[in-house]
Amino acid sequence: MVLGKVKSLTISFDCLNDSNVPVYSSGDTVSGRVNLEVTGEIRVKSLKIHARGHAKVRWTESRNAGSNTAYTQNYTEEVEYFNHKDILIGHERDDDNSEEGFNTVHSGRHEYAFSFELPQTPLATSFEGRHGSVRYWVKAELHRPWLLPVKLKKEFTVFEHIDINTPSLLIERKGYTPGESIQIFAEIENCSSRMVVPKAAIYQTQAFYAKGKMKEVKQLVANLRGESLSSGKTETWNGKLLKIPPVSPSILDCSIIRVEYSLMVYVDIPGAMDLFLNFRTSSVSSQCSMNMNWLGLSLPERPEAPPSYAEVVTEEQRRNNLAPGSACDDFERALQGPLFAYIQEFRFLPPPLYSEVDPNPDQPADDRPSCPSR
Repeated sequence: MVLGKVKSLTISFDCLNDSNVPVYSSGDTVSGRVNLEVTGEIRVKSLKIHARGHAKVRWTESRNAGSNTAYTQNYTEEVEYFNHKDILIGHERDDDNSEEGFNTVHSGRHEYAFSFELPQTPLATSFEGRHGSVRYWVKAELHRPWLLPVKLKKEFTVFEHIDINTPSLLIERKGYTPGESIQIFAEIENCSSRMVVPKAAIYQTQAFYAKGKMKEVKQLVANLRGESLSSGKTETWNGKLLKIPPVSPSILDCSIIRVEYSLMVYVDIPGAMDLFLNFRTSSVSSQCSMNMNWLGLSLPERPEAPPSYAEVVTEEQRRNNLAPGSACDDFERALQGPLFAYIQEFRFLPPPLYSEVDPNPDQPADDRPSCPSR
């Protein structure tokens, strides 16, 4: 597009990898060139670059404020990671169009180098989500007297490496890379009267935070299906493979956007609530694959019936659990989040038989506490 005597204004990056794609990490130096091509001599006030990295979330919710009254609530939040400005030609002043201080650019192609260093602190990986994004870009602005400025913006990618070989990820086996396959070990026994289908799936969960609120989006990434099981049948998965497709890396260090992955193994029961186990991963990394054992999921061979309440909980523990601020309160709050139905480990074993002798007989009438009169 020809604007006056300016034929083109482009930005190119000096790539650090063999794929010729501008990808950087925290602490790297981003360098490149602003390319200017003009068809004749022009006068230039300044040629500037502006580099910025930020995370931003935005969504709206409709609310009712009474009969026939509704309004829209906007939720927005932004985190800035860096903000760099530099002048490649000219000066900073933009308040006059005097002939003094102008620079002459002759006809032809011209290159102007730029460079800046990304912060050493961890940066969020570039990301585009439904209600938010993490973006990094460089913008060039060419200012000439008595003319509108010519502007161009070009994005580059920041990838924050996640070391899946850290002890916590290796011991708990929670770090993965795309292209690898998760080995699943499971035994599914159909003790119901219906036909059931064992399945497994990987989900990506995007969480966005603004003004004390959270917006969550969950989407399917990959899945597999086992054989249909009629009543009384059993299927065993001895390392059944579920391959991780190309996905964006986990985002764990951003205060307003979080991206995580989870593995779900479940039983599809037509006409009833599905039973499933949900395993949340710590990270999915897009770095080169590592030699490591992948996740193995196994159910107990033949668990025993659960013990009675009195055998595992003392009277003192029961009183403490009922006190305000106890773990019971935390459990009630947890119920307000995503609800997961977990497969019971005892696999439908019958409950313990009741004793012939009541271990807690009723107290004699004389020993019962009397109610105060009203």
